[in-house]
Amino acid sequence: MNGQDDGVEGTGGAYRGYRDTAQVDMPMALDPRARDGAPPRATGPLAMRGARVVTPTPVQAAAAPERSPRAAAEGPIPLPAAESMPLAHFCTVERHLDEILAAVPQPHPIELAVLDAQGLLCAEEVSSQRALPAFDQAALDGYAVRADDVAGATPQAPVELAVVGESVAGAGAPSSIGPGLALKVAAGSMLPAGADVVVPAVWTDQGTVRVAVQAGPPAGSYVRRTGDDVAPGDPAVQVGTPIGPAQISLLAAVGRERVLVRPRPRIAVLSAGSELVDIGTVPAPGQVVDVNSYALAAAARDAGAEAYRSGILPSDPRRLSEVLESQLLRSDLVLVAGTFASGGFDLVQEALAALGDMRFRQVTMHPGPAQGFGRLGRDAIPVICVPGEPVAALVAFEVFVRPAIRLMLGKRQLFRRTVQAVAGQQLISPLGYRQYLHGTVMRHPDGGYVVEPVGDGTDALLARMARANCLIVVDEDVTEVAAGGLVTVMPLLLGG
Repeated sequence: MNGQDDGVEGTGGAYRGYRDTAQVDMPMALDPRARDGAPPRATGPLAMRGARVVTPTPVQAAAAPERSPRAAAEGPIPLPAAESMPLAHFCTVERHLDEILAAVPQPHPIELAVLDAQGLLCAEEVSSQRALPAFDQAALDGYAVRADDVAGATPQAPVELAVVGESVAGAGAPSSIGPGLALKVAAGSMLPAGADVVVPAVWTDQGTVRVAVQAGPPAGSYVRRTGDDVAPGDPAVQVGTPIGPAQISLLAAVGRERVLVRPRPRIAVLSAGSELVDIGTVPAPGQVVDVNSYALAAAARDAGAEAYRSGILPSDPRRLSEVLESQLLRSDLVLVAGTFASGGFDLVQEALAALGDMRFRQVTMHPGPAQGFGRLGRDAIPVICVPGEPVAALVAFEVFVRPAIRLMLGKRQLFRRTVQAVAGQQLISPLGYRQYLHGTVMRHPDGGYVVEPVGDGTDALLARMARANCLIVVDEDVTEVAAGGLVTVMPLLLGG
């Protein structure tokens, strides 16, 4: 999947290019006003008006594994009714994502040593100042000869030539041969003047004074001519090319020790919550270990960012403001995980609001509908707030933060590839919310994919999430997917 990481030119911070919403955005079936950020018509948490149930076709049903159906709730998972949410705080997944993508900057290109540039996008057109190869050379071990001398040679009627010397890799002294002569050569060694073909050693008796050639390849065979690979002035690595081992090899060959690249965005990861303790502390009753700063920093690094885990935010208001301001000065994006107050400001929300325009809202997704975004500080640094519940935090990262990181890297493919899979069991989803379920997807022996949720979708346990290899995405208007029905699946490949 990394092969899709093509580069794209900067857009001055706004993402104006084509966005393949199939990668993460499922078709909307809410009231059209919801596409503009307004809430859908009132439905209530369990109302089924306008809901859709996905049932399998006979072919899909045949592909689904036989198993007893999961016990389903009488209706969709209860979530806050749309009409109970303040209108200004209700937002679709698409609108929240688009607001983030339009605001994130693309860091200015920097020059790095070629090995340090691995995994980044080239930000300049590198032209070769030299020819590759720099001289005519043998492509393999054998004998440099004239094609006319060995034409028609066969094992039954070999052609004998006098061996007049040997050329090894690194030897710079020019040599030449005439009719009826051969020069023993090693792969990469200079080709003698007069020779136009190299006969592989295995096609000869490998003689040292005279050699019997048993096959005559045509002129030009097993020879690398000057500039065959790259001529002087030719582009070696172009703008937007992902720099991998092959590109590093080419950069070294053309003599480039350093190259201009799009840098990894610097991301500070913080956790908010008075109940949090660090990983080395045994939590007291009512306390929990801060796992979000570790998990989100790891996810950001996997997405290509240079992530700093800054840990738990202090509870002292003055110290809290100092920490937030310092992170804004050193970062391209700040990521905060926490359970923020609903309908009012807590200490962290107040500190963030004091630094700029910070908006907290309810997004039509489950888990973790409470999301926040703003641009804070002197340089209007993007700040993304995700839920404090660890499973919801990582889901929000996949939906909102990972595409932002890839945009900052200059990647063309912002979203993970998705596949259609047959549901191995019944799935229940809340009406009006886009559901993201952790699951395991596998290939079916008859073709296609089969997916099953890890857990029942109503809980959020770390061990179950750790066993998952995908997210199952259920549309807002779908309340039930029958066993054998088709669902969209987002495989969670490391580095993908």
